[in-house]
Amino acid sequence: MTDVFVKVKAQLEKQLPFVLYAKPKADRMIALFQENDSLHFLKDFSEKGFVFAPFEGDAIPYIPQAESEVYVEKIKETDFLIAPNPIIEADEAAKRDFEALVTAGVDAIGQGAFEKVVLSRKAMVAIPSFELETVFKKLVAFYPTAFKYCFFHPKIGLWLGASPEQFLKINQVTLQTVALAGTQAVTESTDVVWQEKEIEEQQLVTDFITQSLSDKVSELTVSSPYSVQAGNLWHIKTDIAATIGSDSNLEEIIKSLHPTSAVCGLPKAAAKDFILQNESYDRSYYSGFLGELNIDLATFRTEQTDLFVNLRCMKINDKHVELFIGCGITKDSVPEAEFIETVNKSMTMRKVLN
Repeated sequence: MTDVFVKVKAQLEKQLPFVLYAKPKADRMIALFQENDSLHFLKDFSEKGFVFAPFEGDAIPYIPQAESEVYVEKIKETDFLIAPNPIIEADEAAKRDFEALVTAGVDAIGQGAFEKVVLSRKAMVAIPSFELETVFKKLVAFYPTAFKYCFFHPKIGLWLGASPEQFLKINQVTLQTVALAGTQAVTESTDVVWQEKEIEEQQLVTDFITQSLSDKVSELTVSSPYSVQAGNLWHIKTDIAATIGSDSNLEEIIKSLHPTSAVCGLPKAAAKDFILQNESYDRSYYSGFLGELNIDLATFRTEQTDLFVNLRCMKINDKHVELFIGCGITKDSVPEAEFIETVNKSMTMRKVLN
């Protein structure tokens, strides 16, 4: 057991907050260990530390750098091999319920309520035991291009994830983000062909981001869409960059983008209202955002923010794990296909539990 995991174990025993994470393609992992059990919330987005924001609500927790120890440790190679997708027993009730939810979403789109809505569900997986060090090391080994994390607070719980999606990256006045949408399972073929439904969904996400930022930035540039692999899935991705305007601030930029159309829908207000009224559970921190706020914790450089969307994530409970999975719904969505997409997405977390 390395120094960082010795400290992780001690924090859990003392029920003290911490976060352990590794950025995409990074060769090191970073940990922030809070020295007390206080639950801190952002006041004006000028705070420095690691933020863990929910999908809904203005109460945004964070672990303050000023009250924490920082560990940086080189990632060591492991001999973990990516296993085949586990066999999942058919959950007919979950399938029926989610397909009914998707049908309601497609009907609402047909009635003009919104153009797109992102609908999700929660799956429960029984675990006889849970070894945090092993699971986190599997996340790092299996998903090098994702943002891997383990977040714990005694008043929030234990969460882990491997997100493929950057929410926002800022270096002084330079802003970067991505539009990520469309999903298909990886096959032996390297020729990725996208249907009109996925292309349209991804364009809606891109349009939402550029429109949200248009009055807050200058020199906005948008790449052509391209295919990117995340674990056992392909997505369509567009890179977006800009210069932050002198009259803009971090809080208003974040609030204009969150929740993104990739996890909510368009128009945002109408889609979000549908989600809150029709999803049969509380998303909590799933599809929120997380990451470094106003500081690079490896170098302590300020005026840098590096945030990710909390996707492909799970919450660890006593004898079971809660997996959170969703997909974008448009007028062309087929309920059964969307349920299968959530099953495919659940493999990201299921693989590290085996």
